[in-house]
Amino acid sequence: MAGRFEQRPTRTTVRGGHVVVPGSVPQPRGAAAGGGGGGLTREWVPPWPLDLGLVLGPLRRGPADPTFRATPDGSVWRASLTPVGPGTLRVSLRAGVVRGQAWGPGAEWLLDRLPLLLGEADDPDAFEPRHRLVALTRHRRPGLRLTRTGLVLESLIPSVLEQKVTTDEAYRAWRLLVRKYGVPAPGPVEGRMFVMPEPRVWSLIPSWEWHRAGVDNKRASTILRAVRVARRMEEAVAFDPVAARERLEVVAGVGPWTSAEVVQRSHGAADAVTVGDLHLPGIVGFALAGDRDADDSVMLGLLEPYAGQRHRAARLILLSGRTPARRHPKMPRGDIGLL
Repeated sequence: MAGRFEQRPTRTTVRGGHVVVPGSVPQPRGAAAGGGGGGLTREWVPPWPLDLGLVLGPLRRGPADPTFRATPDGSVWRASLTPVGPGTLRVSLRAGVVRGQAWGPGAEWLLDRLPLLLGEADDPDAFEPRHRLVALTRHRRPGLRLTRTGLVLESLIPSVLEQKVTTDEAYRAWRLLVRKYGVPAPGPVEGRMFVMPEPRVWSLIPSWEWHRAGVDNKRASTILRAVRVARRMEEAVAFDPVAARERLEVVAGVGPWTSAEVVQRSHGAADAVTVGDLHLPGIVGFALAGDRDADDSVMLGLLEPYAGQRHRAARLILLSGRTPARRHPKMPRGDIGLL
């Protein structure tokens, strides 16, 4: 099971999930507002500070993720497989007003849930800093809220790909598989974007294509087991985070590390701290107690004062930049596709 192994964290975990999104970029005169014609639109005014890069950053799987893009005009684009079909969402923030545009069969679904995606259901006021470092980071990052996508598989599959490998290997596998077996994102997307494959398409990927993408049989088998019960997995969206994790961990190969990574995104789970991670305990231990050799038990003890908000506390610690210096060389990148 995923939680039994030492996991190499995603860059989202290491960097706190921050994507640089240019803000307040003037639109060229005569340019169509919203980045393209057609589609459905919605405007929404959040009653609190909002940082698109912080909120949506955890959804990006590497800088070349074919389902996610931040553009120089200050927009974030997402291509999603919604319950009603593929959809593309463009989100921008101007003068405190969020503007969403969406295309494809899933357009209305995406716009209906735009506030939830941007943290409407999150309650950062429930968080009380217990350490000066955490309080200072929270003050410097007022736009941080926890996203809630309402989609399970789009986080579960890439999280499984990230088990026991380097970030570069995991991101490469996600990129190759989505581009080859996904469908082009609907709408006037900038550059090449794709919607991830449907569950049945994942189940039909030949074994040699998993191998070419650098995915070993253990991770591929976990994904195949998950997509066979895709409907049951997506039902977990209606559960509380604890029950959702229990549902996910019924699938062999999905353990505590993986289920936490999923509900952090699908449910906006403020307390789903990632255990079984190779680096996170040392980062938290170093930041809060000067202990770079902390393990999961030490990390959980240090985060105990934040019970109910431990994931938020961990993200703030990661965003603080207070991480121990590297003592060992990076893990060499492997590629079983070359074997």
